[in-house]
Amino acid sequence: MEANEDGIIRLLAGSRSIGALTGAGISTLCGIPDFRGPQGLYKHPDAERIFSIDWFHRDPSIYYRGCRELVYGLANYAPGPVHSALKRLEDAGKLRGIATQNIDMLHQKAGSSNVWEVHGSPLLHHCTSCGEKATFEEICAMLDGKPADYVPRCKKCGAPYKPDITFFGEALPETAFRNAQALALQSDLFLVLGTSLTVFPAAGLPRLALQNGAKLLIVNAQPTPLDEYATATFPDLARFADLLNAACG
Repeated sequence: MEANEDGIIRLLAGSRSIGALTGAGISTLCGIPDFRGPQGLYKHPDAERIFSIDWFHRDPSIYYRGCRELVYGLANYAPGPVHSALKRLEDAGKLRGIATQNIDMLHQKAGSSNVWEVHGSPLLHHCTSCGEKATFEEICAMLDGKPADYVPRCKKCGAPYKPDITFFGEALPETAFRNAQALALQSDLFLVLGTSLTVFPAAGLPRLALQNGAKLLIVNAQPTPLDEYATATFPDLARFADLLNAACG
């Protein structure tokens, strides 16, 4: 049921243990293209191979060429209104944590403390052979000024670095997903923000919260499969950020 703004503020203000699942919608407010949108990565001719672990092992340049701007240009983006409002909700003592499907690290830039990146993160890269670690900043420096198909390689053994993003064919990061499940179970209100709830297993988190008695508030421009089970739905993420701020007092 689509709720009015006063009802949403009351719902937020009356909750003591809020969890959130965030998706691409909150990042598009910052100017980052949606992977599945009209100009998104999945329109790329190599889309099925870019995030395939099998293809990465065959030819890592496919990933680095496809993600040069989308991933390694993330330093050019700042947190948006929803990121900032969630940080304020955390500071007010209401938000227990955030499970995010995004790999843009903007929640951390906004200062949020408990962020579970259920699809991994480019914050760290590891050598595919010896496991040597490199930071996002180090990889960006390696790529700077290099040709589009350049592959950053380990300083110790020369094998390619792979980001700690979950590729197709890989398991989700176990600790992050386990913490995200705990977040869903501990929430009396679970927010679904900017995701269509079609990608599993992350889309199962709000279902887990519902099964444990939490209320569900879905904020997304398009319908989701769980709208009929939600206490409230709302279509406008940017306006919702204002409501979050209002609920914090």
